[in-house]
Amino acid sequence: MRELTGYDVGGLRAAFGAAGYTVDGVAERLGEQANGALGRNETAPAVRRTDSGDALDTMIRLFLLQRTVPEALVDKAIPGVDLVALGIIATTGGEARAVLDIRPFAEDEREWWVVADPTPGLDGRREAMRSDYVLGIAPASLSLIHLTVPIKADRALDIGTGCGIQSLHLADRVNQLVATDVNPRALQLARWTAALNHIDLDVREGSLYEPVRGERFDLIVSNPPYVISPPGGDLTYRETGYAGDAVVEQLIRQAPDHLTDGGWCQLLANWTCVRGEDWQDRIATWTADRSAWAVQREQLDPSEYVELWLRDAGLHGSPQYTTRYDEWMRYLEDQSVEAIGMGWITLHNVGGTLDAESWPYEIERPIGPHVLHRFERLEGLPADLTALHLRVADDVIQETTGQPGAEDPATIVLRRQRGMRRAEQVDTVLAGFVGACDGDLSTGQILAALADLMDRPLVDVLSDYLPQIRNLIVEGFLNY
Repeated sequence: MRELTGYDVGGLRAAFGAAGYTVDGVAERLGEQANGALGRNETAPAVRRTDSGDALDTMIRLFLLQRTVPEALVDKAIPGVDLVALGIIATTGGEARAVLDIRPFAEDEREWWVVADPTPGLDGRREAMRSDYVLGIAPASLSLIHLTVPIKADRALDIGTGCGIQSLHLADRVNQLVATDVNPRALQLARWTAALNHIDLDVREGSLYEPVRGERFDLIVSNPPYVISPPGGDLTYRETGYAGDAVVEQLIRQAPDHLTDGGWCQLLANWTCVRGEDWQDRIATWTADRSAWAVQREQLDPSEYVELWLRDAGLHGSPQYTTRYDEWMRYLEDQSVEAIGMGWITLHNVGGTLDAESWPYEIERPIGPHVLHRFERLEGLPADLTALHLRVADDVIQETTGQPGAEDPATIVLRRQRGMRRAEQVDTVLAGFVGACDGDLSTGQILAALADLMDRPLVDVLSDYLPQIRNLIVEGFLNY
């Protein structure tokens, strides 16, 4: 493959634009049913809807459906660009097939194109992936996009950039973008993605923080090769030579040395739940005295974990499946791994402690604005809450259950509709407090009134309810 020139970029962009090869254009051409099937890696419905031979159908069949297309149709759809010399397509007997995947991606009213390797496993095909395979738009990469705090930054670092999709997301709000990877092929495709979208990207080869030694950033993001696997795995995009979850540990431990004061590091992660240890305590040793939040979205037992990643590699049903399964299980057993946690870690480079929790429930997307606001509330709260004038967040609803006709409900639940969409069970006193939070009276005044109503010493009411009120503020039920 040769590098893209400005002429190539102009030709590709012009062809894609003229054909309507965008997220909306493809969705309209395929229709809801074929789009849904393609999301399940089934291409047959989409093939039926793309037989016109026009430029858009040619691009969809070539790149998204991985079908062979007459070379003449490709030349007509993308004129003047030598796709063979670029390594984008290969031709045989007048037929063309895509060697690379170039697909549209949209976010926040922006339209982009992402360059990566073709999606494996379409229509149930079992395909061995090359060791330097470059993953394209995937659920994990989108999760990191949704997680990233929406800040303006002077400098940002994308570690393990892959196809460069995180840099697309950051381009509008960062002055200087640096992207690193250990995979030279990934760096080339990331450069192509950046060039195709007119983004200035500083691309560097190397592991973890090696390519940026001595530099600092306002924001570090990473969708690292976090899969916890035994030696012998050769898929660079998901596996490393690090033992266990050490790659995630090093990213977090070393982050403060590469962050500006108040900078942010956010990454997707897998971590081991080791027999006799608490996973929260392990991660707390990584974050040390920095303010951080770790959320475990899912936890798998070792057999579930191994099955997941062997399927991802296309090995399910293959002759080497059983051998590789046994090797992987022995590796985890030797490290006393009881389960593997899957989630995210956000570190804010200010003094603080780690908040770590399991939260497998539905959340709002993007979650990044809520992550930012939660840190702001947690780090900005005064020690004395009694002078605060609080208001109930607009998205909070109250749910009550109990016997018909009962004087008081059996349970009262406050539920947020946004952010983490938390639910907090409260008693009638705390529910009454929240109901009175309209910004008029201070926290201390409301609690004093409730103490009088209950004929309880104010000091006891403060002791019982201020910690709960603090939690409601941190989690966004109450604003100040």
